[in-house]
Amino acid sequence: MLTNVSWLGHDSVRIEGSKRIYIDPWKLPQGAPPADLVLVTHDHYDHFSAPDIASVSTPATVVVGPAQVTRKVSGESRTVAAGDTVVVDDVSVTAMPAYNIDKFKAPGQVFHPRSDGMLGFVVEMDGRRYYHAGDTDAIPEMAQVDADVAFVPVSGTYVMTADEAAKACRTLRVNLVVPIHYGDIVGSLADAQRFQQLCVLPVEILPRSQS
Repeated sequence: MLTNVSWLGHDSVRIEGSKRIYIDPWKLPQGAPPADLVLVTHDHYDHFSAPDIASVSTPATVVVGPAQVTRKVSGESRTVAAGDTVVVDDVSVTAMPAYNIDKFKAPGQVFHPRSDGMLGFVVEMDGRRYYHAGDTDAIPEMAQVDADVAFVPVSGTYVMTADEAAKACRTLRVNLVVPIHYGDIVGSLADAQRFQQLCVLPVEILPRSQS
């Protein structure tokens, strides 16, 4: 099922099909192939990297993200908020909320407040659905997710821990889960492995792609 999916490190994913889609491209390998669509969950530097987007953009590339992202990009873009769906060349992108409940940078201040409008995405292409959770804790809206593949953060600190992600997956209606958001800044392979041990759904840990 994942022959068309590459994990590019941290939160970055590439999906190949009738279109090539990057989600949160950051620290891309040199020579990464061009994008038809770039989806950006929010404007933190490790998710919204203008140089990485530029490295895979062509005049036809479309960037999809919240206003905090699209107002900073050149070229064609689509602005979405949680609950919105846009269709770009037969690829459907639905914006999902992503936010913290209990990951605090200061008393009473979470790293990713719901009010900031940060996102996850459900992408439908070639009859298959992919959920990228973005930077989030386990939130009630995950119960709405129905997808073939889910990409979920597992590192803790700014997002779900491996244990929390495994618990969250009990609410997802998905066939396969891929752990992400580790190996840079925070988190390690051990977090992905613990998640795999705990998750009730099938889990595949992808190697970091070098191309």
